[in-house]
Amino acid sequence: MGKQFGKNRGLKRAKAPLKSESKHVIKNRRVEEKLARTRTRTRSPSPSSSGEPLEEQSSGVASDEEVIHREASMYDNLLMTLRSCSKTVDDAYKKRQRQEEGKSDSEEDEDDGSESFSVSVKDDNEDESTLQEPDLVDAGEQSEDIETEDDHEASDTDQEHDVRVNGQNLAEGSACLSSFSIHLGHELSEEEVENLSTKKWLYKWEVPVAGMSNCKWMGTGECFLKDVNINSGYDLKPKLHKHWLDVYKTSGGNDFHSSKERLFFSLCNSYRDILHCNKKPFYLKGLEEDSSIMDAYIVHSLNHVFRTRDLVTKNDAKLAKHPEIADNDSLAVNFLDHGYTRPKVLILLPLKCIALRVVQRLIQLTPSAYKVNVDHIDRFLKEFGNQEDEDSEDELSQHTHGNSKAKKSSKPSDFLELFGGKRDEEDQFMFGIKFTRRSIKLYSDFYSSDVIVASPVRLIAKIWEAKRFQEKDVDYLSSIEVLIIDHADVIAMQNWSHVNTVVEQLNQRPSKQDRTDITRIRKLYSDEYARLYRQTIILGSYSNPDINALFNRHCINYQGKVKLVCEYKGVLPKVILQVRQIYERFDVDSIADADDARFDYFVKKVFPKIKDSVQGGIMLFISSYFEYVRIRNFLKSQDASFCLLGEYTQQSDISRARVWFFEGRRKIMLYTERAHFYYRYKIRGIQNLIVYSLPERKEFYPEIVNMLDGSHNLSCTVLFSRFDQFRLERIVGTAPAKRMATSEKGVFVFC
Repeated sequence: MGKQFGKNRGLKRAKAPLKSESKHVIKNRRVEEKLARTRTRTRSPSPSSSGEPLEEQSSGVASDEEVIHREASMYDNLLMTLRSCSKTVDDAYKKRQRQEEGKSDSEEDEDDGSESFSVSVKDDNEDESTLQEPDLVDAGEQSEDIETEDDHEASDTDQEHDVRVNGQNLAEGSACLSSFSIHLGHELSEEEVENLSTKKWLYKWEVPVAGMSNCKWMGTGECFLKDVNINSGYDLKPKLHKHWLDVYKTSGGNDFHSSKERLFFSLCNSYRDILHCNKKPFYLKGLEEDSSIMDAYIVHSLNHVFRTRDLVTKNDAKLAKHPEIADNDSLAVNFLDHGYTRPKVLILLPLKCIALRVVQRLIQLTPSAYKVNVDHIDRFLKEFGNQEDEDSEDELSQHTHGNSKAKKSSKPSDFLELFGGKRDEEDQFMFGIKFTRRSIKLYSDFYSSDVIVASPVRLIAKIWEAKRFQEKDVDYLSSIEVLIIDHADVIAMQNWSHVNTVVEQLNQRPSKQDRTDITRIRKLYSDEYARLYRQTIILGSYSNPDINALFNRHCINYQGKVKLVCEYKGVLPKVILQVRQIYERFDVDSIADADDARFDYFVKKVFPKIKDSVQGGIMLFISSYFEYVRIRNFLKSQDASFCLLGEYTQQSDISRARVWFFEGRRKIMLYTERAHFYYRYKIRGIQNLIVYSLPERKEFYPEIVNMLDGSHNLSCTVLFSRFDQFRLERIVGTAPAKRMATSEKGVFVFC
């Protein structure tokens, strides 16, 4: 790869202008001379800069001049494809053209050299252009990455997009094709579309996960994980690949090919839908694993955005030079590269602190040439906080106040890492990110953004506004091609139904057409098949029926699916007290009847035991808010002595309830999982623990059971059914959970 770039720099060697050159060619030659002098001061000359004839850097440029004189034949299109994929064929063709036109090699080289500097294309009504003449600055201020490689990358690596015959890529399957172009270039037949709507996905292959002996990847279709070529650049834009390697090595990495970052990127680059729900999050001592996966999907997003931009820029330049192509239907089909709107990547995150990590890392992983300026970074850090500043404040606080027990927080470390003491407005954010040739623009208008980062809570508010007010719309969601849902487990603690609503809103036909160039719309959008091309990546620390339902029903990417399947050891060893844990199974025939069956079992089997008990200190732990409301109403109807501690309980009522329960003035306390997630209270005075429904988050189970410290009767009762398999296996282990769900016995005891 280094040789390739070295050769390209050598090709930019300046030559003395000929008398026959036009004024604009001479002007551009002077620009090249200045750039060459700048390079000479910053690095030694490239071995290839020895006066060799210059070569065309973009596919089909020479042939475009020929195309405008006659309608393209099948032979012409095939020739263009061969030229884009083979340098030898391209050189031979150009040599023959020079001979026929009576041109010398030097004349042809000079024409080629001027072309890359003579085109300027506006980018969405912005002052910046995505393909413009390089700024001439001092050598000390201008890195060599910025000088000439921007123009080369668009032409060198995107040749595969040029030629299509009868709607199909002639070069499909060739080594020059990227996953990006193969994915979006495939045209679905009506039969394929019909099958995808009703298809039951079969997972045909399994691959062990490196470093996770209890997990394996399962996928549909053909297995692709073993076919990655180390020398292929992993299908990344060259500059992005080089920068990622540099960042990886700087952080202390050695073997990039075997790294978690590279392995997960290969999954992302397959453009299959991905479900990874055993990711150890950064706030639970999983910083390395969480960061590796985050790096992979960020680089995948950048690669998708840059390839989209380069393809559009390249086609804009060709159409500007040869406007006649737009009138030729057989050629115009080669330039269908737009969606309805510009945003192509949507990243859903639950909290601002997580958005801060993602955006800061996105900026770090963007090559230097594309981030000379980062607009509105001060505003972003002010609104989202700066992790380095917070760390400094913590160190100063410790230095000033010491490590006294009075100053030490009673909250768990993962809670402090995730919330940092702030909860208000933490889930209210949404902003766009736009990439120009040399800068990153935060808070860009949604319609001119490449990436949208949002919380489901904020985005759902935008969707509701659009439905309520006619002048509002969310058409910027119409052309999302990569959807990433990170920390899905935290989002589930907010409201997972918001995610379902957002996904249903994606890839809808826009309500307004004034933002769309209909002559450049990809066929997949006009046919309303965009949802079948959208890649969805769901990441979290656990899975549940809601997450699985979204993945199975709303993720219908034609490429197929990949999911992680794991066996769990359970968290019972983390219960430090000698608590007698009694698991009681209730029978139910269908998942639709599970809630009613659980409630009936509690009313008939459990409540009679506690109703007449004179002993107080009974805590009912409930996972679902709907179950919480149902039990609350039942206790009211029974005139039971109880208090409430839910996620919507006012702070003053919470303090009062905790005092009443501890003092025995209320016999029963209802405590929800979401309340524990957001507050992490340590409830005192518990004598009898009843787990009405197991928590989704496995780490909560030992925390709740260990609250029995000080109880005279160290025992708890857990209700479950065979439909609680996911939760049960995370807590007691996969093997015990299977036995408990199928055994003839209905009661199981753990001590």
